[in-house]
Amino acid sequence: MVSRVIPVEPFDLVVFGGTGDLARRKILPGLFRRFLAGQMPPEARVIGAARAAMDDAAYRAFAAEAIAETAGGGDGPAARAAFLERLGYVAVDAAGTLGWDELGRRLRPGVVRACYFSVAPALFGALAERLQAHSLAGPDTRIVVEKPFGHDRASARALNATLALHFGEGQIYRIDHYLGKETVQNLMAVRFANILFEPLWNARFVDHVQITVAETVGVAGRGAYYDQAGAMRDMVQNHLMQLICLIAMEPPHRFEPDAVRDEKLKVIRALDPLAPGDVVRGQYGAGAGVASYRADADNPASDTESFVAMRVRISNWRWKGTPFYLRTGKRLRARASEIAIAFREPPHAIFDQQEGWKENVLSIRLQPNEGINLRVMIKEPGPGGMRLTDVPLDMSFATALGANGADIPDAYERLIMDVIRGNQTLFMRGDEVEAAWAWTDPAIAAWQAAGDRPRPYDPGSSGPEDALMLMHRDGRRWRDIRE
Repeated sequence: MVSRVIPVEPFDLVVFGGTGDLARRKILPGLFRRFLAGQMPPEARVIGAARAAMDDAAYRAFAAEAIAETAGGGDGPAARAAFLERLGYVAVDAAGTLGWDELGRRLRPGVVRACYFSVAPALFGALAERLQAHSLAGPDTRIVVEKPFGHDRASARALNATLALHFGEGQIYRIDHYLGKETVQNLMAVRFANILFEPLWNARFVDHVQITVAETVGVAGRGAYYDQAGAMRDMVQNHLMQLICLIAMEPPHRFEPDAVRDEKLKVIRALDPLAPGDVVRGQYGAGAGVASYRADADNPASDTESFVAMRVRISNWRWKGTPFYLRTGKRLRARASEIAIAFREPPHAIFDQQEGWKENVLSIRLQPNEGINLRVMIKEPGPGGMRLTDVPLDMSFATALGANGADIPDAYERLIMDVIRGNQTLFMRGDEVEAAWAWTDPAIAAWQAAGDRPRPYDPGSSGPEDALMLMHRDGRRWRDIRE
């Protein structure tokens, strides 16, 4: 199956922080792949902006290195040269006056103008103010802001207020790359484009939901940031919250930005407060040839969690009584992100062997090996009675869609093109961010007030033992973490 590529309008994309890690790993390689796919029109231009002294040629060399690290070949030097010709660079001081006039001379009238704030959140307000002060932003200008969107509800509200002084809500694109993943979007397609699942998508038929985002890496290299955030702020408040919303939301009346985001906001507001027994925090120790979290964070007394598991309840008509179990952590057994919807058992057993019944599970694999799997019970082949066994109905994107891993667009590719199109459906709205913090903040405050310390766990494990007990007490088990 060949995906249909729809070119976007001509654009100027300014990447503030254009020499940073995100630009190198994701933004520039992603734009190059969109160029190869034929989605970038000939008039498209990308301007890197940062404090470093650099000319266009040096920035193109920087971009060429970034592309070489991720492209994997198959494009050829002519294609790379053609893409690099579209790149320019301006040295800009986000908090001063350097470079703003030159940036203004580079920008063209009559094309889509987007500004990607790939910088620390402390600079968002300064960039927004200077874009307006130097008349570089108009009513149709779009700005892209990266997480973290604040450290708590108060700071998120202040950040929203600062941006609102210079840009309307319809111009602000708060990016969460999880929403750009193909499998996450397919979750919506499975729910709302197929009559098969929607009648079963409620507490009457769903026993529980598991969401796992596991990483094998530690926090070395970003310990200073992570030690101030922890797994709750870094992952639960944004990425996992968005996954809960997409699973639990009501069908929007249309697949358009505010209709989708209105329904997600309703889910967040329906979340029950977390009780102390609903949350388990963990912190990885040393072992298997790797350093401990405290060593990686350079803080011997750190009480920051590198792992969190929780039981979440949603008090609305659809989901009352169905628990959602979430877990995320560093230095776990495998790199894996998965959503699993476990359905209830049949109300009456008619087969003698049905005591060995295994629950029907719809699993959506976000990474790696993206795909969707449904386990169902069938008759085991052979004579001798009705013996039941469970088998998977497997849809791996790599096989079902005739693609390999390189053909599945990276989340940033999709989301940047959505910014150029002016489509905010897969971006968070300001009130949505604040509502997520309003739910997260009390849990963080409660364990800080209680002096709660995270439970230790071994690198390469599934997390602390207490996290296993969180589900065992409910008569359920976590799914294995595996690639």
